[in-house]
Amino acid sequence: MRTLTVAGTLLGLTLVVAACSSGGATTAPATVAPASQAPASSALASQAPAAAASVKLADTSLGSVVVDGTSGKTLYVFLADSGGASACYDKCAASWPALLSDGSAPTLGTGLDAADFGTIARTDGTTQVTFYGMPLYFFAGDAAAGDTKGQALNDKWFVVGADGKPIK
Repeated sequence: MRTLTVAGTLLGLTLVVAACSSGGATTAPATVAPASQAPASSALASQAPAAAASVKLADTSLGSVVVDGTSGKTLYVFLADSGGASACYDKCAASWPALLSDGSAPTLGTGLDAADFGTIARTDGTTQVTFYGMPLYFFAGDAAAGDTKGQALNDKWFVVGADGKPIK
């Protein structure tokens, strides 16, 4: 039974890594639409959060990192993102869900400065939170607060420190 559990876990991680390879991401346009843009369809509206995002700092084995203020789950940046736009959609976004907001500024914990945060309009009609201009993501493989299982995957995904820099 243990062999099946381990095999299933390895298969799942293999699929996540494959989905996040360069072929799994599509490039978003360089233009950034206003943060208040509403979702384009009712299907997309179900993806949008009902409230502002919340972000705070937490201590992990990698140091002080940015986490979701509600769940405590670690937030990541994707080095393939450029120009303040997300390059993670479709299969990539299934493994790396964006930190979404209702369009308002995120609620911040102690030690974080509102001037360092913003939002971008994603091509799917949702609004994603940014930190120092980099879109923020969760990793689907992180099950609990403090997990950092997505760290350095494909040498493109990194936990983000309190200073806004990827922790490498």
